Amino acid sequence: MTLPEHHAAPVVRRIDVRAWWTGFGRPPRIMGLDVARSLAVLGMMAAHMLSTPELSLLEPHTWGALVHGRSSILFAVLAGVSISLMTGRGETPGPERAAVLRVGLIARGGVVFLIGLMLELLGTPIAVILTVYGALYIAATAFIRWRTASLLIGSAVLALAGPPVLALMQVITLGTGGAGVDLVLFGTYPVTVWLALILGGMAIGRMRLDGVREKASLLTVGLVLAAVGYGVGALAGTAASEQGSPSSSVTDSSVDSSSDPGSVALPTGVDPEEIDFAGALCDDYGDGYISCYPEDDPSLEDDVGFEETSDTTAWADHFTQVAEQDPWRSAVGALTAVDPHSGGADEIVGSGGFAVMVIALCLLACGHCACC
Repeated sequence: MTLPEHHAAPVVRRIDVRAWWTGFGRPPRIMGLDVARSLAVLGMMAAHMLSTPELSLLEPHTWGALVHGRSSILFAVLAGVSISLMTGRGETPGPERAAVLRVGLIARGGVVFLIGLMLELLGTPIAVILTVYGALYIAATAFIRWRTASLLIGSAVLALAGPPVLALMQVITLGTGGAGVDLVLFGTYPVTVWLALILGGMAIGRMRLDGVREKASLLTVGLVLAAVGYGVGALAGTAASEQGSPSSSVTDSSVDSSSDPGSVALPTGVDPEEIDFAGALCDDYGDGYISCYPEDDPSLEDDVGFEETSDTTAWADHFTQVAEQDPWRSAVGALTAVDPHSGGADEIVGSGGFAVMVIALCLLACGHCACC
């Protein structure tokens, strides 16, 4: 029995391994970005697995410390570049296509977020950044139709204004918050700050980087940003060290209990009847321990006397505590902080410029083999 002509057997396509190998990395794929991504991943691994000395640019054996902080920032900038490549690169997507692209970014961000949660559940001793990356992918959906100039302006505003504003918010709220606030604002990787890196990467992804001149211009921009960020941060650090500021942190072992009217250090072997408890209120919990505190301690009114504090007094106490935190100094410190993972404006500018330099160098290195 013969088959009809329209029921011909399906054609089996063979994979041409040689063609795949020789064509790998050719346009439209940008091999230089893949190289930069590999450096970012290897750098993050090295930052958590290797022990490096303190960085000193004049001592080459300390240059391994460059991986700290800068690797994750490089990865964030590259994430922004990838978002632009996935959403049309130089062409701004229309409303209908933008809606489809947003769904894809939200799905991708959700998967990355879930992977980050699973890593956190493993109890890893490192600060997992994937949850923040997932949130950043979702946040980036609001900017996929922005022009390059708008992306650059938004990145600059977030980079410079974000850290001091967050520092002021943390002082005004006296450090209170929850899991959501810590993820978005006050955590190790605040979304409002790292979004500046995503927007900057999206702006890079919108640009045409086919020629050597464009790549060299990108390298120059990165060099200038790194010099400004690290330079201003170094000057601010030198000025602060010359002024000298007494440390306000005190460890538990250095606290003198005699300075606290609510605590009494009882020597071992002393009969309680020999201690004068006049003017003190004591609670016997029946477990061999008795807690005593001054009768006129105002901080214990809510627990002992159930006395309500007026709103005026509460606000006065709040403003007093805020003033003691020195909000202005906190804002300036957040603006000039340049150390890795400090989240300061100078770190974002300096390390962001360093990331741009690495991307430009990778693009230039791959340019001679026509793989970019």
